Amino acid sequence: MESKLPSVGTSIFSQMTGLANAHNALNLSQGFPEFDAPNRLKAALAEYSTAGHNQYAPSPGVAPLQEEVAALIARRYHQTIDASQQVTVTAGATEALFVAIQALVRPNDEVIVFDPAYDSYRPAVELAGGKTVHIPLYAPDYAINWQIVADKITAKTRAIIINTPHNPSAKTLKHADFDALKALVAQHDLYVISDEVYEHITFDGQSHLSVLRDAELLKRSFVISSFGKTFHCTGWKMGYCVAPSELAQEFRKIHQFVNFSSFTPAQLALAEMLKYEPQHVDELADFYQQKRDVLVTALTPSRFKILPSEGTYFLLLDYSAISDLDDVAFCRYLVEAHGVAAIPLSVFYASPNEDKVIRLCFAKEQGTLLTAAEKLCQL
Repeated sequence: MESKLPSVGTSIFSQMTGLANAHNALNLSQGFPEFDAPNRLKAALAEYSTAGHNQYAPSPGVAPLQEEVAALIARRYHQTIDASQQVTVTAGATEALFVAIQALVRPNDEVIVFDPAYDSYRPAVELAGGKTVHIPLYAPDYAINWQIVADKITAKTRAIIINTPHNPSAKTLKHADFDALKALVAQHDLYVISDEVYEHITFDGQSHLSVLRDAELLKRSFVISSFGKTFHCTGWKMGYCVAPSELAQEFRKIHQFVNFSSFTPAQLALAEMLKYEPQHVDELADFYQQKRDVLVTALTPSRFKILPSEGTYFLLLDYSAISDLDDVAFCRYLVEAHGVAAIPLSVFYASPNEDKVIRLCFAKEQGTLLTAAEKLCQL
């Protein structure tokens, strides 16, 4: 059978995790926390499950969770939304991204993405009959040149996908970026898919600039978020999409045939967590900044060049002073010879990229971070 995704193979995350397991290495490759979800959240999940909340939820999500998401948006971004009409709960952010893309993209449409890019964007666009137009960003700043973006826009351009805080570069978009984006959206009648799964993890006192802060931009946008990233429960696969009512209606038409509804007791548990422990969200940035700083301090004596991490739970290292290997080969060498698994950045690019940069995940216990840094300092 002819494949609909002929260029897609085993993901680099699966490959590196497999290598880490085979060599009993410290796995700083795949982006998931080494620690557990909050006790209150786990207890609430058990309580709601035991109480019999185990059947289908309404397709857009249970009302208490929709309402708590709207309250969170009002508190964090000073934006009022209609919870029942604009918030749709999904089976993880990846489903939300897929559905938003299917709702927007038609055959022969073009969607602009910025490389290094999350690996689900391109397949989802291609399955919708569209084409991704890739604009590469480069170390060390990974800044967007908006004139290049403007030059790439054609009559076929349908949407721009942004990701802030950005995985894997750990950079954040600034006010000037949003001004430029907003101008292009208005000028060319474009849509935005804003991947904001690390929205609550920004560092050094920097506030997250969300599309949700701008009522005009939101009118043309799907904003994607992740409960898994926020509450250390990536295995629950819980996310959500916020969009204006008209776009949310189209989103829900497709969502009902992809997943229909998401894990009912988890939705109720998440609503309880948001309502009664709002400090978890508010303290998340400091929690991860401490881990970032532990890893950065421990790596300072190494021969790696440490690139600034402005958000997410990732840190980039330039290894050009250590090896001439390409980044994929260097990551294999790290696992096999030094017992640390990392992710090469070139796999996030559509075109060849020769930056000698790797990504580490610091959503780990302090002992793991210090042991990994000790090994890396030996290079």
